[in-house]
Amino acid sequence: MKAIILDMYGVIVKQTGDDFVPYVQKTFPNLSEEEILTPWFQADAGKLTSLEVWRILGFRGNLEQTEKKYLDTIVLNDGFHEFASAAKERYQLALISNDSSRWSRYLREKFDLNRYFDVISISGDLKIQKPDRRIFDLTIEKLGCKPSECVYVDDREGNLSAAEGGGMKPVLFNSRNVPYHGETVTSFHQLADKLLDQK
Repeated sequence: MKAIILDMYGVIVKQTGDDFVPYVQKTFPNLSEEEILTPWFQADAGKLTSLEVWRILGFRGNLEQTEKKYLDTIVLNDGFHEFASAAKERYQLALISNDSSRWSRYLREKFDLNRYFDVISISGDLKIQKPDRRIFDLTIEKLGCKPSECVYVDDREGNLSAAEGGGMKPVLFNSRNVPYHGETVTSFHQLADKLLDQK
């Protein structure tokens, strides 16, 4: 193993993204899940800015403040900094996240994440979303590794299947307590035991 590639939501941060719809519905209870997620997915694909998402959903006034209020509800998973510091001494680290450019930049700066990663692949920047194989291939190419030399950690089985199909070793960070046939962890402590204690 030469590289560890991490997902953001449901792995590095506790929130999986599933909280966005109910968060918006507190203000606009008549909006359907589809009406909320459609512009959100477009921002993840780089087709809209995140501020345009808030406007489309009906928010008015200072949209940057509205966005910050939501993003500040997101918290880091316990043990991430310790895991990343230890992992970086032995392996390259990369981040692959389906996220809007603004949201990702804000969270990475807030939690001081950029210093850990050799490669950062954000769907809103690249206009490629997981589970599209291209975002994995691009990341591995930038790392200078073979797929078989990379471990990929995500909380969504579809993304893990795509990574495994591309030759990477998948590990489920089981934020949702879902059944999974392969390697599973529920914390960065467990991930460290699995990946960093190997001789």
